[in-house]
Amino acid sequence: MIDFVQSVPNWLDVSRETELRLRMLCEIVKKWTPAVNLIAKSTVNDIWDRHVLDSAQLFLYAPQDARRWLDLGSGAGFPGLVVAALSRQLRPDLTVTLVESDKRKSVFLAEAARAIDVSVTIVCARAETVSPVAADVVSARALTSLDGLCHLAAAHLKPAGLAIFPKGANSAAEIEAARKNWTFSLTSHPSKTDPAGSILLLTNIQSA
Repeated sequence: MIDFVQSVPNWLDVSRETELRLRMLCEIVKKWTPAVNLIAKSTVNDIWDRHVLDSAQLFLYAPQDARRWLDLGSGAGFPGLVVAALSRQLRPDLTVTLVESDKRKSVFLAEAARAIDVSVTIVCARAETVSPVAADVVSARALTSLDGLCHLAAAHLKPAGLAIFPKGANSAAEIEAARKNWTFSLTSHPSKTDPAGSILLLTNIQSA
């Protein structure tokens, strides 16, 4: 049974069909998590807010002319499958590629994408070994430090591309550490789902 208890916030203006896809994703993740360890057990009961809405807010910052979104370390499909579900309705010209090194999680991503009827490309490999894709948007959620993410984003973004990284309460320290090795333009927005978190938007990422 699909859980409709937790509400859809006003900022997530989607059709009933898209909402259903996102709710179905929650149920699929819950079903697979005991075997594949997709998300922390402590967050299973709050998956809608902690994972789906937390991922959905990243979609709000994608440039209108973006055509290729690359999600690194996609894991349980957050944010990659959420972005794919939203783009199916709102941005059908946006292609979404998910990079995941764990074979079991890659299988999950393929099965989940099929179940919620979204089109994605899944690459089962470590992000640092994937050939540059010239993406308009690169995202990663809970993958590695901002310093490490800059290394990956610099390789995969097109020159005018945008990196979108959600970070927690230690974002300031991560920014300071990253600036020792990288230069970038940065805009930070408060997270809509985590009072201590922020959404970091990076452009012009270059080695210092």
